[in-house]
Amino acid sequence: MKIATFNANSLRKRLPTVLAWLQKENPDVLCLQETKVQDGEFPLQALAVSGYDITFRGMKSYNGVAILSREKPEAVRAGLDDGREPDEPRLLHAVIKGIPIINTYIPQGFEINSPKYAYKLEWFRRLRTYFERHLSPEKPAVWCGDMNVAPRPMDVHSPEKHLTHVCYHEDARKAYEMTRGWGFEDVFVTLFPDRQQFTFWDYRAPSSLDSNKGWRIDHILATASLAKQCVKAEVDVDPRRGKDPSDHTFLWAEFLI
Repeated sequence: MKIATFNANSLRKRLPTVLAWLQKENPDVLCLQETKVQDGEFPLQALAVSGYDITFRGMKSYNGVAILSREKPEAVRAGLDDGREPDEPRLLHAVIKGIPIINTYIPQGFEINSPKYAYKLEWFRRLRTYFERHLSPEKPAVWCGDMNVAPRPMDVHSPEKHLTHVCYHEDARKAYEMTRGWGFEDVFVTLFPDRQQFTFWDYRAPSSLDSNKGWRIDHILATASLAKQCVKAEVDVDPRRGKDPSDHTFLWAEFLI
């Protein structure tokens, strides 16, 4: 099973990129984040030509998640499902071939001293509780998406300059590790523990891609039994170099299931 993740940063703008990548790479599952489109305006017909089953939850201008799969999901749920507000369209949970796949778009956080950063840290705590309610670390499961956290110094360029950045601050990394520690392993790190590979290059620095000043903030994780069956993982940088790109690119992993 080949599972991919991509922050589209406006799905309607990236439709050609997504459709071309699906045709080229033929994943079993593609998880999308930051679709930025409310459900009534989701480009369902345009994506349907891909042949994929499509599940989505969104809102106008912000957030939004979708899962495209070769097989129709056996079950779908959306949101953190804890009765608390807000419960934005940031989480989509689909069971495909018996495997729960959790697609998340974690809050970015804005600035360290802002309520949005406190919300980000709390969102991680709520997400771990979600895992505890709906999954078992002893059974196969996948968690993927834009986590808005670079977990290690090698996962961001010039880490010493980003100690107070909301995607690298110590508290954000601890919150991510606390959630990951429920029972998930980063399959890219397992396969390539010493490889520096980014998934995001900021628009605001036009030369960031050429100079490889990026961040690894998009991740695919799996519970231990499934992580052992991950045989490949890769970041496809070509779409970031293409026409009208997202600031992120595609990450994929292949499992022997």
